[in-house]
Amino acid sequence: MKVEQVRVKSSKILKVGDTVVVRKGAVHFSFKVLEFPKSRVGAALVEHYAENVTSKEEMEKFEKIRLANRGQTKVIGRPTKRDRRDWEKAFYE
Repeated sequence: MKVEQVRVKSSKILKVGDTVVVRKGAVHFSFKVLEFPKSRVGAALVEHYAENVTSKEEMEKFEKIRLANRGQTKVIGRPTKRDRRDWEKAFYE
């Protein structure tokens, strides 16, 4: 996880206006903190507190991965280190 382009631990205290970058697979999603809720909220209300500012390139990469995985069957079990490296190499090139 990165905050304002600096790698941080998950215990980092955020401020309003911070940009948080989270890696999910080969895609880096970016969110800008708009406000903090007073208590836990449902997924539908998250858009009031964080704005998705992910770049177009990353969203296109996400769509390519989603479409590539659409026809594949679900693999049971955890991928090996070799599987993960091959998968990341295919999408970073």
